[in-house]
Amino acid sequence: MAGVSVSALAKYKLVFLGDQSVGKTSIITRFMYDKFDNTYQATIGIDFLSKTMYLEDRTIRLQLWDTAGQERFRSLIPSYIRDSSVAVIVYDVASRQTFLNTVKWIEEVRSERGNDVILVLVGNKTDLLDKRQVSTEEGEEKSRELNVMFIEASAKAGFNIKALFRKIAAALPGMETLSSSKQDDMVDVNLKTSGGGDSQAEGGCC
Repeated sequence: MAGVSVSALAKYKLVFLGDQSVGKTSIITRFMYDKFDNTYQATIGIDFLSKTMYLEDRTIRLQLWDTAGQERFRSLIPSYIRDSSVAVIVYDVASRQTFLNTVKWIEEVRSERGNDVILVLVGNKTDLLDKRQVSTEEGEEKSRELNVMFIEASAKAGFNIKALFRKIAAALPGMETLSSSKQDDMVDVNLKTSGGGDSQAEGGCC
């Protein structure tokens, strides 16, 4: 029986980068457990989680590295970028400064990895409609300028989180066979949360 080998799962390392409190951990938690925690806790150092993704014609293992946005942990980050397949750079659409800072995060990734990395710019917190400081168009424009992929999402509402990871999976080396037509209709409207307006109102005041 020793000759029968089970083909090893293709593993890909995804590192999440961005300023403090833009929602890196929330995106990962929504993807991993379909949960959202309203209480903010800063990530200390680096957290690691792993998830198997079942695609139409193969199964892959994503290793998710969640980095701290706080300045004091910056020195740790280059070593985590070094062997990553994907860098997910997150900003908060309700904070222009976090958007402006994505440029230096992307530069840091490119200085470590050159072009051997897939870069995705994610505008998180689209649920904060009335607080938005960065338009979708600006995000799209910045991603074209920097030559990176782009998506907006809301970890809180569960909007476009699955679509983000599907977009990443389809861009991974060896994934070209996923039909591009299927990519186009991957906006994840997440119907389960569409009736969530009432529950938010209940937890509202006082």
